[in-house]
Amino acid sequence: MKKTLFTAALLTTSVLFAGCQSTNESVNTDEKAVEEEKLEIVTSFYPMYEFTKQIVGDQANVSMLIPSSVEPHDWEPSAKDLEQIQNADALVFNNENMETWINEIETTLDTKNLAIIDASKDIDLLPFSAGSHEHGHEHEGKAHEHEGEAHAHENGDYTHEGETHEHEGEAHEHDHEEHDHYHEFDPHLWLSPKMAIKEVENIANELMKIDPENKEVYETNKNNYVEKLQQLDQTYNETLANVKNREIITQHAAFGYVADSYGLKQVPIAGLSPDNEPSAKQLNELKEFATEHNINTIFFEENASSKVAETLANELNAKTAVLNTLEGLTEEDEKNGETYISIMEENLKVLQEALK
Repeated sequence: MKKTLFTAALLTTSVLFAGCQSTNESVNTDEKAVEEEKLEIVTSFYPMYEFTKQIVGDQANVSMLIPSSVEPHDWEPSAKDLEQIQNADALVFNNENMETWINEIETTLDTKNLAIIDASKDIDLLPFSAGSHEHGHEHEGKAHEHEGEAHAHENGDYTHEGETHEHEGEAHEHDHEEHDHYHEFDPHLWLSPKMAIKEVENIANELMKIDPENKEVYETNKNNYVEKLQQLDQTYNETLANVKNREIITQHAAFGYVADSYGLKQVPIAGLSPDNEPSAKQLNELKEFATEHNINTIFFEENASSKVAETLANELNAKTAVLNTLEGLTEEDEKNGETYISIMEENLKVLQEALK
C-alpha cells in the first residue's frame, strides 16, 4: 500500500514538474523573443550612453563603446568594436570633432540597416581656440555664423567648405581624409546643460523615427529628462549670474560651452586634449592673465594628470580644483550612483566656490 501511494505521488510530481518545465520554457522563450525585438543601440562614450538610456528606458538595449578609463579623444575602434557596431540597429555619437573615427564607420561598414545618430545635428558649434594667449572664447557682442558652412569668430573667419578655413589672416588647406580638420570646432557640448538639452532632443527624434512603435514611450521619457535638464540649466543660470569673477583657467579646453552659456570666460592651458602641454611663453601669458584678473584657482580634470595645472598654481600661489568633463564615470562614481546631473551639480558647486 505504501509502495502504491509512493508510486502515485511520484507520478503526480513528475506530471507537475513536466507542466512547470513546459511553462518555464514558454516564459523563457517569450522573454527571449521580447529581448530580440528590442533595438540594439551602441553609444560612443558616457554622456551619449546616459542621454540615450534616459530616453529609451527598458525599451532598448544600450551599450557603450569607449571605456571610462580611456581618453575619448584618442580612442579608435578595434575590429571587435566594428563588429559590434555593424550588428547594432543604431550608433549614437556626439560630434565628428570628438569621435574622429565616425567617417571610417560610414565608409567601411554596411550602414543600410544602421542608423548613425549625430547628437550635435544642427547645433551651432564654437570655433576651437587652441592658443591660451587668446584667453578663451569671448562671445558677447560677437557674431557667430553657422549656416552649414561658415563660422565667424572674433579671432578670424572660419570657412568650412570642404577644403579650407581662414584664421587670423592665414589660410590652411585641409585634406578631409585626415583628422586634422576635425579640430576646428569644440565638441564638448554636453558640458553645458543648455547644449545637453539639444543633444537629448536630437537623439530622441532620431530614435523615434527608427522605432515608431515605441515613439510614445521615448517622447515621454525624453520630456521627463529634458525637464530635469532645464532645472539644471536654471540653477546654473541663477548661480553663475551672481559670481564675482568670470574668468576660469582650465587645463583642458573643454568648458567653452559652459563659458558661452553662462557668461564666463574660459582660458585653457592646453588644447582639446588634456595631454597637450603649453610652451613656456604660454605659461608666462597665463601667469600674467591670472594675476591681472585675481584668479586663485586652476581647474583640472579628474581623469587626467594634474601636473601642468599644479605647476601653474604653484607659481601663482593658487589652489587647484577638479572640474569633471564627464567623459566617463570612475568606479567610485558608479558605486556612489552618480549620474550626469549629479556630477554637473558638483561642477557648479566647484565653480561657485572658485569664482565667489
